[in-house]
Amino acid sequence: MRKIAFLRSVRIQRADPYIQQAVRGLAADGIEAGLFHTSGSAGEEDFPGHRQRLDRGVTPRELADAVAAWGADAAVSISLPCENALRDAAAKAHLDAAGIPTVMTPLAATMLLVDKWETKQLCRQAGLLVPDGFRVDSDLLAGRGLRVPGYRDALRVQAERIGYPLMWKPVWESTSMGIRTLRSPADLDDHLAPGPDAGPGPEPASEPVSAVVEQVVEGDLCSVDIVGRPGAYQVLPLCWTGRAGAEPVFTFADLRWCGPRPEADAAFAEVARTLVGLCESLGAHGSVNIDMIHTGGRFVILEVNPRIGGATTLSCAASGTNTFASLARMARGLPVAAGPAQRVGRAIEFLAGDGIPPAVLAELRHRVRVVTAHELVIDGASHGDIVVIALAEGEEDRTVKALTELHEATGFPAADVMGKISSLLTR
Repeated sequence: MRKIAFLRSVRIQRADPYIQQAVRGLAADGIEAGLFHTSGSAGEEDFPGHRQRLDRGVTPRELADAVAAWGADAAVSISLPCENALRDAAAKAHLDAAGIPTVMTPLAATMLLVDKWETKQLCRQAGLLVPDGFRVDSDLLAGRGLRVPGYRDALRVQAERIGYPLMWKPVWESTSMGIRTLRSPADLDDHLAPGPDAGPGPEPASEPVSAVVEQVVEGDLCSVDIVGRPGAYQVLPLCWTGRAGAEPVFTFADLRWCGPRPEADAAFAEVARTLVGLCESLGAHGSVNIDMIHTGGRFVILEVNPRIGGATTLSCAASGTNTFASLARMARGLPVAAGPAQRVGRAIEFLAGDGIPPAVLAELRHRVRVVTAHELVIDGASHGDIVVIALAEGEEDRTVKALTELHEATGFPAADVMGKISSLLTR
């Protein structure tokens, strides 16, 4: 094998530093890596190999043709969010047919997992807990196809059965976009009859959209990555990403971390086995990311995403693994680790909304182990810099002391972030 292509749809910096490690590992074995990306810029320091920027509207066939023209022997999807995972799954079908095996969940399974309602049914069938809910069909709302005069009333009855407040989630959306809280029947009516004159309440879409309406589950948001192929899946450590409740929150708004929670970790073991069984049944190939809520000692599944996750760097840093290296090994047909990956330390991720001055970042690197620090850009919008730090067990007090001194000298990390980190590491 001489060349492996990596398919990417967001800035490669979100994969720092693990993609660079994986690419250098391939180079050491005489294999050239190529990055085929549709967002952001990438230099040699970001991806030390072949780099080709493609149009964001590239079709799966065009993406596959570009990879084939480069002469790839295999390909790996590292795209997100889900609409881009679907693009790569379709490209995989073309690449596989051309004799270029591609590490990506097959298209049929990917199409099920990017649909929130289909995912809910798969999880139920597997014996996993999911929020109670119902599906809203945009064609029936808009009067397209079969006319069902009682459809809106049927949805209202379903909503009353579950009880308000409810969450409205577009069937095809990702990274918490489009989620609205329905606090009353009037809010639901706004979404069942959308338009510019729909009246007060949550802002409706200009056109009906298919959605999942489900009960509000309060608890701790968490996610887990499962990496592998049928017969060999590795379950990475749980990452904790904020609080779930009636108000939808920005994915990166809170402190995100990976570390010990003994009772939750023990309770998750059986859930992890069930999730691995679900991956087996779907033929998942590559990385699968699962979003959950931990509440009352149980895990409620929100999404099963056929792609790498937004907390992949956290789980790698805390476990000493490298998801991108594992995906590259799969592309080469080499054995991959299976079973639960053990934590070797802790990792913490937080936003610095105003960015970090270079001198302050240098001082931060001097005081603690910085895994990555880069600008967070989502759909072209900057959210400031995002930072991941790591520490070994037993370094909690030293880390809090180092960050407190830095905060007192520079104001970084911000007071609210500093308070959360101190509470996390000293409780």
